[in-house]
Amino acid sequence: MNQIARAVPALQLPAKPNIAALPNAAARAAPKRRLPPLGALRTFEVVARHLSLARAADELCVTPAAVSHQIRTLEDHLGVPLFRRSGRNILLTDAGQACLPGIRDGFERLTSAVNQIDSFGQSGILTVSVAPSFAVKWLVPRLDRFQEQQPGIDIRVSASNQLADFASDDVDLAIRYGSGRYPGLMVERLLPEAVFPVCSPDLLAQIKSPADLQSQMLLHDDSPDDDQSCPTWQMWLRAAGLADAEWKRGLRFTQSSLVLEAAIHGKGVALAKATLAESDLASGRLVRLFGDATPLDFAYYVVGPERKVGLPKVAAFINWLRGEVATPA
Repeated sequence: MNQIARAVPALQLPAKPNIAALPNAAARAAPKRRLPPLGALRTFEVVARHLSLARAADELCVTPAAVSHQIRTLEDHLGVPLFRRSGRNILLTDAGQACLPGIRDGFERLTSAVNQIDSFGQSGILTVSVAPSFAVKWLVPRLDRFQEQQPGIDIRVSASNQLADFASDDVDLAIRYGSGRYPGLMVERLLPEAVFPVCSPDLLAQIKSPADLQSQMLLHDDSPDDDQSCPTWQMWLRAAGLADAEWKRGLRFTQSSLVLEAAIHGKGVALAKATLAESDLASGRLVRLFGDATPLDFAYYVVGPERKVGLPKVAAFINWLRGEVATPA
């Protein structure tokens, strides 16, 4: 019998796990406790701060009975009383004192998080996509007034003739020169546009009538805005009764602002867009020739997605633009 026992090896039982070495085992095994209603926790924090149902009710804008109901709901959920009566006063129980710091800290963290979300839309960088010429001649000279009104908002001007892709570009708002047809976006007409001839003060004495333009260098605006209503020099001269005038001569530019700069420096006569030439006319760097202006079909529009337009910083910029359209640069 002993020989048989010696022939059969002893069974190796698995070692018992060392529970002490697994500090999170109990936590993983324990079911998660359902949190009490947020409103009841908030009511508890306010009552604990005032130690008065009436004052808590005033802060929460409810009745004392509603406060009592919320406290009972919380106590029923936790299974322990949180307050006790002492004469006409109420005091925290040991359980109430134990949980108050954590609950108060939780609400302070929630408040901080919400404030950060709010500030995201109220301050920070606001990116505006705008055509280069409009940026140089109209927007940038006025931005100091916006900064005075909204010192917490920093403007980033993204100057491009390309239409912004709000789905992929980091752009909050755009100012565009066009027809106003931008499907799926908020569109608001900002400024109309018109065209008339301008030149430097030094050239003014040489130009008394449209016929005198035949002896002047013509400055051409070849901006890629596809505005069919914007007259070329050929169209303008024909309308002025000079259909046979040589209109092709002169300098050509792909930015309206460069056309104006060339005119300011006496390089010739330009067909200027009124909005872009406004500050140069006001300062005397340019003078307007003749009296008539040709109104254009295109205009300047504020464009943006509805989800961005609702942000406080974007709304503030749009409101500022509305106020600026009637303000000289």
